[in-house]
Order: sequence, then C-alpha cells, then structure tokens
Amino acid sequence: MKLFFKRVAVVCTVVSATLLVNLPAQATTAAGFPFFSATNTDTMPSLAPMLETAMPAVVSINVEGTQVSRQRVPEMFRNFFGGQGEQVQERPFRSLGSGVIIDAKKGYIVTNAHVVKDADEILVTLTDGREFTGKKLGSDEQSDIALLKIEPTNLIAMPLADSDILRVGDFVIAIGNPFGLSQTVTSGIVSALGRTGINMGGYENFIQTDAAINRGNSGGALVNLKGELVGINAAIFSPGRDAGNVGIGFAIPSNMMKNLVDQISEFGEVRRGLLGIIGNDVDAGLAEAFNSDVNKGAFVAEVSPDSAAKKAGIEAGDIITALNGKTLGSFAELRAKVASMGAGADLELTIIRQGKVMTVQVTLGDAGVTVKTAAEIHPAFSGATFADGTDIAGNRGVTVSDIEAASPALRFGLRKDDVIIGVNRQRVNNIKELTERLANSEDEVMAINVRRGDTTLYLVIRK
Repeated sequence: MKLFFKRVAVVCTVVSATLLVNLPAQATTAAGFPFFSATNTDTMPSLAPMLETAMPAVVSINVEGTQVSRQRVPEMFRNFFGGQGEQVQERPFRSLGSGVIIDAKKGYIVTNAHVVKDADEILVTLTDGREFTGKKLGSDEQSDIALLKIEPTNLIAMPLADSDILRVGDFVIAIGNPFGLSQTVTSGIVSALGRTGINMGGYENFIQTDAAINRGNSGGALVNLKGELVGINAAIFSPGRDAGNVGIGFAIPSNMMKNLVDQISEFGEVRRGLLGIIGNDVDAGLAEAFNSDVNKGAFVAEVSPDSAAKKAGIEAGDIITALNGKTLGSFAELRAKVASMGAGADLELTIIRQGKVMTVQVTLGDAGVTVKTAAEIHPAFSGATFADGTDIAGNRGVTVSDIEAASPALRFGLRKDDVIIGVNRQRVNNIKELTERLANSEDEVMAINVRRGDTTLYLVIRK
C-alpha cells in the first residue's frame, strides 16, 4: 500500500456535511476533569468557554495567485514558439487555508508557507465577518511558516504555550477551516512528539495528533485546554492522494514557530542559526559502541572547522542529549531547533563524552539561508540560489551560491559566485533589499549591477 504525506491547504469547493465535535471519551464528569467548564448543570462538561476565547484568533485565508511553469523547448520545435528555447505557462489559481492571530497590536498572523505561496492577493476573514487584505511579511518554506500582517483593529490574539513541555497523551484541540467550512473544531490528544520524515528536505520537529485535520486546516491552530497555541497545523498522513483524515495529523511546535516569526518580523527573512556538525540519530547499537547508557539523542560524526560547535569545544564522538535543558530525541530534532534559532543565539548543550556528562555554551553561527528562493524574487532568477555575502573587495551584496544548468538564471546571464550589488544604480546589501528594490521599482526595465571577480557588469530584466 502506497502512503502519502499531504499538506492541507485546499482549492475552494462547496460541500455539505454534518459537523461532529468529539470530546475525549474519558471526560465524563467536570469533577474528574477540572479543565472542563459546566454549562446549565454541573454534570455537563464542555470546552465551549475556552473555545469562545480561542476561536476569534483563528482566521480564514483565501488566496488568489498565478502559478508559472516553464518547459524547455527542443531545438527542432523552437520555430513554433517564436524561436524561444523555453515555453512559459501561467495558470491562475484560488485556494484557502487558515491562520492564527499572534499579535493583536501589530496585526500579525501566522500560517503555513504553502498556503500563501505564489499569492498575488491574500484575503483574511475573521470570525466576526470582517475582511482584510493580508500582506506577506516573509516566509520560510523549509519549515513551512509564513507571517502575514493585517490592519490591527480590535483583534484578538491567541496566547502561546511552551510547546517543549508537551507530553504524549496531553489533550489538544484543532481549530481551522477544513474544506471551506469556517471555524471547525476537532479534539484529540498528542499522539507523538518530534516526528520527522514528513517535510522532506525541510526542518522537522512535528507534533503528531489524532485531532481530525483535513485540507483547508493548513495554518490553523492546535491548542491546549487552556486555549493556548501549542502548534500550527501543517500536514496529514494519508493512505491515498484522495483520502481524508485518518487520525494522523502534524503540527509545527509553537516554540519553533515563534523563533522563526520573530526573525521575519525583525529582518524580513530568517537568519538561520548554524551549529556546524554532521551526525545522525543515536540508537542502541551506537550507544553500545560508545559505552553510553543513553540510546536517544544526536550523535556528532564530524565537526566543521571554525564552526560554532568547534569554538564551543564539541568533538566528533560526542552525544548531544539536551538543548537548553530539554531532552533531545534525535539528530533531526536538534537540527530543526537550531535552524529555527537566529544566528548569534546563545544556547546550552548537554553532551556525553566517554561516559561523562558535560554542558557547553554555544553561540550559533549564520547558516546564510534566506527565506526567499531566487525564483520568488523575479522569474529571471529561476534556477539560482541566493545568499547574503560579499564581493572580493568586501562589499556586501547577494551572492549566487549555486545555479542550475540550462536554467532561466543562467540564460539571463548570471553565473555562480556572481555578487549582485545594485538595481538601477541603487545599492543593495542583502536579499531583503534586492527584493524590495525590484518590488518597488516603477521602471519597466531594470539594470542589475553585478560584480564578477574584479569586473563590474549590468544585466537587464523587465518587470
């Protein structure tokens, strides 16, 4: 049987269904479960009082955008396409998802990056029916988090919980807009913590829950019984492409989300922290080989020279068991938590070396990873990988760290190790400034100033 992991944004459809909200079967009396409030009589437990406070912080997000696909045209057929080597197709789309207000004063809303990817227009609808145009402040596709902003007018924000203290078995509630059905609530428990292998190639430390999550729930809230946000719903596990909820859903922990949106709100991008180690999970065999009683954690196979780990005294063969006092279950969990912390963040790692427990203080380096791909900045840059950097003279700019063969960026004239330092004779020092210059320019034709070694050149693109 083939299995699929599905992100849960959905194209708008109209359906009819009966909505059932399942309470935990064990919760039979208010006296036995003090987190329930009684309504009408003392024998009828209910989550309604908590939800009346939490639900106004969950919003519906409607997206309109254009997806661009590019296909290489074989030489023999290029005459049919005006001599062009590439066929470009644009397809409009509409989709929907959910979001959570996390700062009422600033109008900040967090959702999934895949919900607002390729969005031209974002419409945010509150529970009271008010509608706002949303502005995307930034996103991080590798952790699937995006930050939006709306007009901060009489909004209600959801308080954040410490997701690091979650335990398997804790009751949780999912709130979102599945299949376009607004303000749907489902209940369940935390089924597992530290799940990986869902967002392939990304940074993963998912909360697993059996609270029903379906398409359209993407970006919605996973809350505890105090009405506090513990996670952002992101994906479901499904036995088939068209199958719905089977009781296995995944949410991004609130602590990880907060670290990322704090960076986006301050810098407009994620300035990812870097520890500088290569490793893998600890298992029973590895623990035995290194004479360790611990069979969970992150094994350090290699330490990069001049890295934050090297400066902190971490060595190959160490087993990292905790970060800031919180136990680590795997190398993937360590990787995800470090990556969500900003460059320059200070942290404490607990390690085991030759059977001895030690703690080390680490100041993270800069991974040089941006929140935007080159293609998102401008279609002409498709196929290039950008990073903040400097030219040979030490001037700050945007470095082309990699470029794909036969890509639009290569045909446009970019080369690996080029450094973009300006747009229309205006200096750009980083990816954020490059993005802003291109987005705010009213010129149809823009000259991109590039440093290639000790040579300066201009490449021309059209808006």
